[in-house]
Amino acid sequence: MDRYIIAPSILAADFSCLGAEVKSVLSAGADVIHFDVMDNHYVPNLSIGPMVCEALRKAGVTAPIDVHLMVRPVDEMIRMFADVGATYISFHPEASDHVDRSLQLINELGCKAGLVFNPGSSLEILDWLLDRLDIIVLMSVNPGFSGQRFLTHILNKIRLVRDLINSSDRDILLEVDGGICLENIADVAAAGADMFVAGSAIFGSQDYSEVILQMRAALEQAVRLK
Repeated sequence: MDRYIIAPSILAADFSCLGAEVKSVLSAGADVIHFDVMDNHYVPNLSIGPMVCEALRKAGVTAPIDVHLMVRPVDEMIRMFADVGATYISFHPEASDHVDRSLQLINELGCKAGLVFNPGSSLEILDWLLDRLDIIVLMSVNPGFSGQRFLTHILNKIRLVRDLINSSDRDILLEVDGGICLENIADVAAAGADMFVAGSAIFGSQDYSEVILQMRAALEQAVRLK
């Protein structure tokens, strides 16, 4: 990976001035904007929908938007987010009745497709769908709420998926979502992650530029450790 990808989750942003928050964090050096989409059915929380994505695009945000669907069913939400400018769309396999078809739909609509795995979820489905994927997302917390602590046993899962990607010889991003902060981002990178979703660690800081700069420094350290 030539460059690690930092993806602040707007779930932790100040929604009273979301457009300004997103532009500030991008100016501070973030690469991608991460959307946590919750429906109060698949997960016990309710968050944002495609209108927020559309509003940011209309406000001039051109950075990639990474949509993590924590909803059931998924296909209609895939269509709605693709229509308003999503770049990546990922969903949980158990939230779709026909996972392969849902992945095909994402690609047909011009977006990059991904699957998301909860801490307790098996990776077995990857044996059959790796050739459909542009991104694999590993949850390092149980989905539904921001501000949770990183589950350290997920480092082994990251290593397993990194080996799987490397052996496939496919260009698949490995994203880790949940509890990412300055104290663990280097370990997560050393385990094999490419893309890091950080919500509270960035939006809860006083200086977005400084915390992202410190994350970059930690990631450079991880490169040296590999």
